[in-house]
Amino acid sequence: MRLSSMGDYAVVTMTAAAQRCGRLRVSAQQLADETGLPTPTVQKLVSKLSAAGLLRAVRGAGGGLTLARPAATISLADIIEAVEGPIAMVACSDRHPAGRQECSLESACSVRPHWPLVDAALRGALAGISLSQLAGHDRPAPAPARPSFVDAPTIGIEA
Repeated sequence: MRLSSMGDYAVVTMTAAAQRCGRLRVSAQQLADETGLPTPTVQKLVSKLSAAGLLRAVRGAGGGLTLARPAATISLADIIEAVEGPIAMVACSDRHPAGRQECSLESACSVRPHWPLVDAALRGALAGISLSQLAGHDRPAPAPARPSFVDAPTIGIEA
């Protein structure tokens, strides 16, 4: 699975906004300058992110962009879905952004009923990462230690 460029750019843009929005409002041009993204791309993303309720535009003197809600309550899944649509791994999924598409294997497919579970697991993993973490406001919890076979006790076998 690979995120589209626009999905990637949305995450970069929201992260930059979160790093600044706690202190002051920011313009689309400032976000473009900070991220190195083209201004028209950032403007398009700002429009989609605002429509999804993730950014709020304030007009007038002292205006600019702010996060629509605290960074801790905005997840990676929220950002990706604002640009990409619902998270779905396969085209035959009911959650696929382009709508459920027919598949020539559908009548014999034993996997299709399980894709919603996969989609939910993926969305859950992405929902577990907050914009605060991405912006460096929160330190992510250390990954649990994985068992090492190198450290496993050896069993002596005598012949």
